Amino acid sequence: MTRGDWTRETLAAGVRTGDKRALARAISLVENGDGLAYDVVHDLYPETGRAYTIGVTGPPGVGKSSLISALVRHVRAQDRSVGVLSVDPSSPFTQGALLGDRIRLADHFLDPGVFIRSMGTRGHLGGLAEATLQALLVLDAAGKELVFLETVGAGQSEVEVIGIADTVVLVLMPGSGDSVQALKAGIMEIPDVIAINKMDHPAAKTMLNEVRSILSLDRERAWRPPIVLTEAVRGENVDALWDKISDHRAFLEREGLLEERRRKNLAGEVFAVASGRAKRHLEQAVEDDPELRRLLDEVQRRELDPLSAVREIMERVFKLGNADGPNSR
Repeated sequence: MTRGDWTRETLAAGVRTGDKRALARAISLVENGDGLAYDVVHDLYPETGRAYTIGVTGPPGVGKSSLISALVRHVRAQDRSVGVLSVDPSSPFTQGALLGDRIRLADHFLDPGVFIRSMGTRGHLGGLAEATLQALLVLDAAGKELVFLETVGAGQSEVEVIGIADTVVLVLMPGSGDSVQALKAGIMEIPDVIAINKMDHPAAKTMLNEVRSILSLDRERAWRPPIVLTEAVRGENVDALWDKISDHRAFLEREGLLEERRRKNLAGEVFAVASGRAKRHLEQAVEDDPELRRLLDEVQRRELDPLSAVREIMERVFKLGNADGPNSR
C-alpha cells in the first residue's frame, strides 16, 4: 500500500493483524501529530492493555541498546512477540537514533516477531510523552506481548515517557557516577530493577555496593529493587536480569498492584499531555495578544507581581476566575 492509500479502517485493521507496514505508517502518523493517528488510536484503544511494558533508562553510553537487544534475543527464544521504542529527544529523523550503540538492535530487524522503532520529537506538537504513549498503544493493539521502551538520560520528557512503563529498569555502568548521585539525592525515581552493565570493569563491585547502600535507606517499599551485574555485548547474566523483571511483574500481579499502577500511569499521562498542551496554548496566546505581553513586560519591570499577572493571564486565556483557589490571597 502506498503512503496515501491507508484509511482509518484499513490502518486499524492492519495494526490489529500486526502488519509491519501498517505499524510503521501508524507510528509515523503519530510522530507527525497527524489527525488520522488520533482516529486510529481512538478505534484501537479498547483493545489495549495486554502488552507488558519494560522501561529501560539510564545515562548515554551505558549499553542500554545492547542490553535490550540481548533481552529481545532471550524472550524471542521463548517465542514471545516484541516491540521496541527507542525514544531519543535529540533525533530529528525517524531512524536517526539508530546510530552508534543503537545499531545493535539492527540484529532483530529481519525478525517478523520484532518491531523496532526509533522516535525523535520531530514535528509532534504534543511533545514526546504524547507521541510515545500513542506509539505504545499502537504496538499494544498489534498484539505485542512485550514492549521495551528505551529513553536516553533523565530529563523531564524522559521521566514522563518512562512513567508509562509497568517495570522500570535503570542501567548503570561503573563510572556513571552522576546517576548514582541522582539516586542518592532522591532526584531519580527509584527504579524497579537495576542493571550494572560491563560487569568486568574493576569498579563494578564497588558500584554495586554503593547502589545497594542507597537502596537500603528506603525501608518503606514492599518491593526491594534487585541489582544485577551484566555484560550485554556477550549476553552474560541477561537471563538473570530477565528473571528479576519477571519477578517484579509477578510481585505486581500477586499484590494486585499491576492494574493500580497502570491506572495511575495512565492518569499521569493524561495530565502530562494536558499540561504540555496547555503550556503551549498559553505561550501562543501571550505571543499573539499585545495586552498579555504588556503584563509580562510589567512583571519584568517589577511594576506588577508575578502572581497577579498569572491571575490575569489565566482569566483571559482560560476564562478561569480565581485560578489560584480559595487560599490565593
